[in-house]
Amino acid sequence: MKRTTILGLLLLASLSAFAQEPESSETIHVKVKLVNVFTTVTDSHSAPVGGLNKENFQILEDGKPQTIAVFGRESAIPLSILLAVDTSLSTRKDLPLELASAKKFAHDMVRPVDGLSVYEFSETVNEVTPFTSDLKAIDHAIAHLQVGAATALYDAIYLGSQALALRQGRKVMVVITDGGDTVSQMTYQDAVRRAQEAEAVIYSIIVVPVEANAGRDTGGEHALIQLSEDTGGRHFYASSSEQIDQAFQKISEELRTQYLLAYYPSGGGFSESGFRQIDVKLSGVADGASYKVRHRTGYYASGSGNR
Repeated sequence: MKRTTILGLLLLASLSAFAQEPESSETIHVKVKLVNVFTTVTDSHSAPVGGLNKENFQILEDGKPQTIAVFGRESAIPLSILLAVDTSLSTRKDLPLELASAKKFAHDMVRPVDGLSVYEFSETVNEVTPFTSDLKAIDHAIAHLQVGAATALYDAIYLGSQALALRQGRKVMVVITDGGDTVSQMTYQDAVRRAQEAEAVIYSIIVVPVEANAGRDTGGEHALIQLSEDTGGRHFYASSSEQIDQAFQKISEELRTQYLLAYYPSGGGFSESGFRQIDVKLSGVADGASYKVRHRTGYYASGSGNR
């Protein structure tokens, strides 16, 4: 709570620094920040839909129509991927399969303009390599992950989002885990808020070797599913190397067909606090009724991340 209050005060201070002219002026200018909404459209078979134009999208904030100021497709926008790998003891058996798939994904996705960072999390969260497009460095990082004991899942999402907040362009986190959390300092709410502030799109690959395992943490799984939905990402269940490969392949396909919709909120400046709801709809698209549109559900007006 204290951190949120400080952020709100800092935002108010920064707004007042440039929002008001001298007292002799009758005009008050308020700077409105651009809100970025990275959007994925899929058909009835969950396949990504490409080739849409600006005119095919409508965006609303808190139910009010907004004007799309910037429209872009993924090919023109640099991509930052944070790969967060659960290396706790419960994942030890499947870790080699996960890492082999992660390497394929990196080689398939990373371009010279992009960057990928590898994080490992068990009882602690460690950055194994910073953002880079050097595939040899990425391979080396993935090959040298260390197995730990407990699982700090929410800490990993929070710290990963914090790192992504400093990046420009599209920001994606891919979390590979069995869904458990046992030792995090941060809560689920902390992780969700930081991801929203960072504009991070989260994809979760939930590795469940034995579906009927009585010790399975379904609460953690449900939290990951909700977090992925709230940020415009997607979750996958995987119980074999083939399914892990398929999950990474589907993530790759979606990232190649993302759209950027950006707008200046028509309501003016930002309030001290509060969550702004975002909704994106399609128009003038054949078979659009069967399409699913995914995007972050909103943003915090007083957040510290880039809008």
